[in-house]
Amino acid sequence: MAELSEAQQREFEAAAFRRLLQHLSERSDVQNIDMMNLAGFCRNCLSNWYRDAAAEAGVELSKDASREIVYGMPYAEWQAKHQREATDAQKAAFEASRPRDH
Repeated sequence: MAELSEAQQREFEAAAFRRLLQHLSERSDVQNIDMMNLAGFCRNCLSNWYRDAAAEAGVELSKDASREIVYGMPYAEWQAKHQREATDAQKAAFEASRPRDH
């Protein structure tokens, strides 16, 4: 494995995170429940993790602010534009594998 400085590692992790957000913004057809059912996390999880990291650094960030960072727009706007009602099958799959913190 390549030897990276701590600064390089942070820089590359940040770049990968920005690319993930870009990818998710381009794939608004992928619903959060699909992500939860397949991978065990979703856009809301990412926003929560972002807010947790801010809190660990002593920065207060609201739930709405962290969601806007991840969604690229206010959450309510994203929901209105992109969120569909989950099917019964999606809901059942979610309940069968629901993480404890959801």
